[in-house]
Amino acid sequence: MSYTKQYLERAKYITSIIAHQEPTICEVAELFAQSILKGRMVHLFGSGHSRIMVEEMWPRYGSFPGFNPIVELSLTFHNQVVGANGQRQAMFLENVSGLAARILRNFDTSKEDSALIISSSGCNVVPIEMAEQFKLRKIPVVALVSSLHLEGSNSKRTDGKKLVDFADYVLDTGAPLGDAMIKLEGLDTPVSPGSTLGGVLLINCLKAEIANILVRNGKPPKVLSSGKIVGEQRANDLFESAYDEHAHLIAKLYQNVGNPGLS
Repeated sequence: MSYTKQYLERAKYITSIIAHQEPTICEVAELFAQSILKGRMVHLFGSGHSRIMVEEMWPRYGSFPGFNPIVELSLTFHNQVVGANGQRQAMFLENVSGLAARILRNFDTSKEDSALIISSSGCNVVPIEMAEQFKLRKIPVVALVSSLHLEGSNSKRTDGKKLVDFADYVLDTGAPLGDAMIKLEGLDTPVSPGSTLGGVLLINCLKAEIANILVRNGKPPKVLSSGKIVGEQRANDLFESAYDEHAHLIAKLYQNVGNPGLS
């Protein structure tokens, strides 16, 4: 079997893992939709390549307002690989205790919010502390992890706690321990990871279920759409109105920052 066919076979397995989580996906979608229906937001956070899932949720074609993408460049912008803003620094910073609290210091959150924290291993300090901080704020947390990778990894926290220890719901990408899925002859290190594939499937399943709940509750979302489907003028109107709605929602997250009695 070719390596392409091997990867595609493993991709089918990941799809089956996602399918078995449909009940949890629907529960999480209800949780997130309720935050949006109440005029609040779903906070999204991922460091490193987990940023991909944050941006898959919002903003992009086929997505809609209601999400607060928390993407710290110091933890995710490592395209130069080495030198300034390199990968070494990002990997170091995602295990610096206290950074999550400083990030969330910027936001006036509410118990009506909810949060999605993405981390393949679920063992790095900043994503774990981000979930912990949300829990301290009485905000429900959903963890998106690779269960096999998490189970086979050690937490970087001194107390050994992992992301799932602070989660109300757990979604599994279905990726294997170590993430990479293809073993080649003559190479002792596997290639071609699977966590992004599983993560993106989960994100878009959630997106569809959330949109359906919003529609059923009389609040159809403003979906960023292609002019090839809805016409150029309609597409432009949707983009403008969706971004305006996001601005109004995000403004609520700043209005009482630094005034605990008003939060």
